[in-house]
Amino acid sequence: MTARLEIVVLAAGQGTRMKSDLPKVLHPLAGRPLLAHVIATAQALAPVRTHVVYGHGGERVLTQFPDAPVTWTEQAERLGTGHAVMQAMPGVADDAVVLVLYGDVPLVPAAVLEPLVAEASGGALAILTVDLADPKGYGRILRDGQGTVLGIVEEKDASPEQRQIREGNTGILAAPAASLRAWLGALKNTNAQGEYYLTDVVAMAVAEGLPVRAHRAANEDDVLGVNDKLQLAHLERVFQRRQAEALMRAGVTLMDPTRFDLRGTVECGRDVLIDVGVVMEGHVKLGDGVTVGANCYLRDVELGPGTQLRPMSVLEEALVGPDCRIGPFARLRPGTVLAGHAHVGNFVELKNAQVGEGSKVNHLSYVGDTVMGRDVNVGAGTITCNYDGANKHRTVIGHRVFIGSDTQLIAPVQVGDDATIGAGSTVTRDAPAGELTLSRTPQKSIAGWKRPVKQPKTAG
Repeated sequence: MTARLEIVVLAAGQGTRMKSDLPKVLHPLAGRPLLAHVIATAQALAPVRTHVVYGHGGERVLTQFPDAPVTWTEQAERLGTGHAVMQAMPGVADDAVVLVLYGDVPLVPAAVLEPLVAEASGGALAILTVDLADPKGYGRILRDGQGTVLGIVEEKDASPEQRQIREGNTGILAAPAASLRAWLGALKNTNAQGEYYLTDVVAMAVAEGLPVRAHRAANEDDVLGVNDKLQLAHLERVFQRRQAEALMRAGVTLMDPTRFDLRGTVECGRDVLIDVGVVMEGHVKLGDGVTVGANCYLRDVELGPGTQLRPMSVLEEALVGPDCRIGPFARLRPGTVLAGHAHVGNFVELKNAQVGEGSKVNHLSYVGDTVMGRDVNVGAGTITCNYDGANKHRTVIGHRVFIGSDTQLIAPVQVGDDATIGAGSTVTRDAPAGELTLSRTPQKSIAGWKRPVKQPKTAG
């Protein structure tokens, strides 16, 4: 039976190698802070409490996680990993099992951690190790001839022979709380760093005859930490590759899985195709048969079945019905709702606009704060002038309206069903249903007028 689990997440590091004013654990991975990934993994293990030890940039860290299901503990002086865990231990019950995680190690699956918790529930000290092609920077696992773990030596304290060991310490461990508390109280800082190493508890457990169980992580990427922007970029690609592979297994066609970024969640129907360079954030839902063209950006968007999103389009907080055609180079801003079979073409921007069934806004237009009926045709260069400098006003366009090119609709204004607006008009009053409305300056030609001619330049 698994004992009461309490998790301690160490998130106090400054991250000097990131060369950034942003605390290391707040750097984004797939659109979420590194620490958010670790907290999510912790919650997947159903602990009774998760303690996060913070330090550098503490106020910014706390502000970023106002509703996180964690207990915050400050490490005012950063004196090593052992010292960091000490800060959380006053809030940990003696009958608990403690699992130590790191705020800059974001990709450890819960399934990799469960065996550690089970071992510690049985009274052992459990550590997570990994075989590394290049173990530089990692503490090395020391074993005897029979393979029994004897201790961990940090790289700066290791001999040349010990540095040849490729089994590295991930830092992640689980232990009975009472034992861990006693070991932490006995830590010394007599080492090259002058810090209290959490890894020293391994040798203490061995000296007491307590079993030390080392579990090797099968995948190096699962346990990699982030110390600089290169490592952050590597883990970003690892994470994105895993998401892309999961989508393809579910039946989604990705034209190039290495050129796809999901920084949130996506639901996909059958026969969805996503071209290269697509970025998705928030929650995106794609119906059956949806096609997303190259280099599109979607945030909190739903596309109905059969809709085609053509290249270079940007959609944010928009709801799109079935069999619509959008783009290329279209922008749907928050509050946009398209009914089925609507068309939004190149260089068209919609904002807080409802577009009815079968309506078309195909070229170079801006439609904002508008309710548009079905089967409307909006000509090129049309704009709704909805902002008077202080307030937004609404434009209402009925069914089957034809709006000629280069028209300005000065809100608040209504255009009745079956109305026609002549090209080049500025509409300032309601346009009646079924009628032609236009406003134009009379055209005239001036006989004998001559275009100015440039005078030739004189020499010299």
